[in-house]
Amino acid sequence: MSDDRVCVGVISGAFGVAGEVRLKSFCAEPSDIAEYGMVESEDGQRQYDITLTRPIKNAYAARLTGITTKEEADARKGEKLFVSRDVLPALPDDEYYHSDLIGLAVFDTGGVALGTVQAVHDHGAGDLLEVRMAGEMDTVLLPFTLEVVPTVDLAAGRVVVNPPEEV
Repeated sequence: MSDDRVCVGVISGAFGVAGEVRLKSFCAEPSDIAEYGMVESEDGQRQYDITLTRPIKNAYAARLTGITTKEEADARKGEKLFVSRDVLPALPDDEYYHSDLIGLAVFDTGGVALGTVQAVHDHGAGDLLEVRMAGEMDTVLLPFTLEVVPTVDLAAGRVVVNPPEEV
C-alpha cells in the first residue's frame, strides 16, 4: 500500500437486495467517508463514489457507483476503501491516522527496543496498539493513552511506551 493513501472504511457486505452495501467508516466523524470524493480499492483497480442512504447499526447503508445488485455487493465484502491523504484534514499535534502508526518501532521509556506496531484496533472503548514484541511471534495490546504511550515521534519512526508491569 502506498503511504499517500489512507484506509477510510470497508464494505461489510450487501444491505438488502437492491445493490446497497453495508459500509463501515473508519473516520472520526463516520459520515465524512462520503465527503472525500472518490474512494478506491486497496489495489487501485476499482473506484467508487459513495452516497450514504441511512445509518444502520455500527455502519451505514450506502450506494457505491458500479454496484447495482446484491450479488455485486456481496462480492465486495471485506474490500477496504482508500482515499488520497491530501484530501483528508490536517490533524492536531496529538492526533494520528492509524496508518501512520503501523510499522513504527516501539521503545520503552528507558530506550530499550520492544518491537513494532502491527495494527491499531478500536473496539469502542479506545484505541489499542498491537505490538509484535522483538524476537517473538506473539503480540501484545497496549492502550493508546497518554499514560501508556507518552511519545509518538512520526519523524523518527518510533513510539515510546510505558507498558504495564505484565507486559
